[in-house]
Amino acid sequence: MGQRDAPHRRPRGRQDRGPASVTAPPPAAGRAAIPAPLFFGSGIYRGSSYGRHHPLRVPRVSTVMDLCTALGWLPPDRFRTSPRAKPAALAAYHTPAYLAALQRAEETGQVDDDTRARHNLGTASNPVFPEMFRRPATGAGGVMLAAELLATHGAGTIHVPGGGTHHGLPDRANGFCYLNDPVLALMALRRAGLQRLAYVDLDAHHPDGVEPAFAGDPDTLMISVHEENRWPFTGRLTDDAGGNAFNLPVPRAYNDTEARAVLHTLILPRLAAHRPDAIVLQMGADSLLEDPLSRLALSNRAYLEALREIRPLSPRLLLLGGGGYNPWSVGRCWSALWATLAGLDIPDRLPDDAAHVLRALSWGGGGRPPPDPHMTETLLDPPREGPIRDDLRDRLAHLAAR
Repeated sequence: MGQRDAPHRRPRGRQDRGPASVTAPPPAAGRAAIPAPLFFGSGIYRGSSYGRHHPLRVPRVSTVMDLCTALGWLPPDRFRTSPRAKPAALAAYHTPAYLAALQRAEETGQVDDDTRARHNLGTASNPVFPEMFRRPATGAGGVMLAAELLATHGAGTIHVPGGGTHHGLPDRANGFCYLNDPVLALMALRRAGLQRLAYVDLDAHHPDGVEPAFAGDPDTLMISVHEENRWPFTGRLTDDAGGNAFNLPVPRAYNDTEARAVLHTLILPRLAAHRPDAIVLQMGADSLLEDPLSRLALSNRAYLEALREIRPLSPRLLLLGGGGYNPWSVGRCWSALWATLAGLDIPDRLPDDAAHVLRALSWGGGGRPPPDPHMTETLLDPPREGPIRDDLRDRLAHLAAR
């Protein structure tokens, strides 16, 4: 699939630090923490679309920015504009030939057959559209800058909802992802001197672009919880990427109670034992009940619980977006995540200005029904608890035994 050897892999055989408490280590001596959580966004997401027939025709990051602004949650000292990464920076992971092809496709508005075959551009999943280089390069630029800021401070948290494109490959677009900003973030953290890293992915789809990049690196822990029998059909329970990855495929109708069991049985113990210097947390919103591209059944409360529990396990946290194809559920979830990260109170009922942001959304075509009323009046979903099924218990037991 065009993968090349990852130049950033650490030598094998380094001893683990052993058991750890669930309290984050103190900031490194001489390095102050980032004073407050930061939010990275950009105007490029406003009006930018993959096309009227694509799942990413719906607004997402712009909805989060508008909703958080209406709620008074984005004061100037918390907001940063994501810079656009230059090809030289993106070449830390992506091939120069692919980056040139991506830029050329944006400039000309078309691709030839050879480019389509080699780089997977101009397809139904990865179409040509006016911002097809600038938009992902802005997401990657924000994520890379956030990683550098976190690495140069002793502690801190940054939310980049435009990041999380975890399917991108070095020489090819893949699964709506033209670049792979999680890989670029982890590489930036490593270059800046952070050794112990963790990547946790709660998107409904397996991060098939991230796992190969760090396979066999004992200093990089990777955990993915994703829907079974769902594209890209990777990340089987037995796949461990050479020993440093834990993959948990979950069944349809995966609920909040099951997510809590996964959090406390798999994710938190593994993170605590690894003692990462930084965590990159991908929270694609397509595991929510309302998402059209998965068959899972989480509420956004499960995401918030995961964030609250994961945050203390490292001094640095980089929170990314990812998948999510229902504009109401994505906007509400990622806004609530920002509120949780920033220590803000979530109202029981949205004020008129914030509710107006959600009422103004649409599917952008496709004939889907309008959302339930609570999707435009509140930020939090009702809890979606349920039984913990035996097959999920068995899978957790399998991973716990490793």
